[in-house]
Amino acid sequence: MLIVVLAIQILSAIGLIFLVLLHSGRGGGLSDMFGGGLGASAAGSTVVEKNLDRITVVFAVVFILASVALALLLDK
Repeated sequence: MLIVVLAIQILSAIGLIFLVLLHSGRGGGLSDMFGGGLGASAAGSTVVEKNLDRITVVFAVVFILASVALALLLDK
């Protein structure tokens, strides 16, 4: 059980790092490579940015839950 939770923790951490780097910041980001910054100046947030936000939140929640699970498993 510990190995499974640890694997989920590592995969969610790597995914979360990747997704945060994809977000556009003040001067743009890596999401501009996929057309995320193209319509941002004209129409606010694009569909790509909204989906990227949702996926990032899911990965963050999985990371937090895996952290709590690891803390509980290692508390024994």
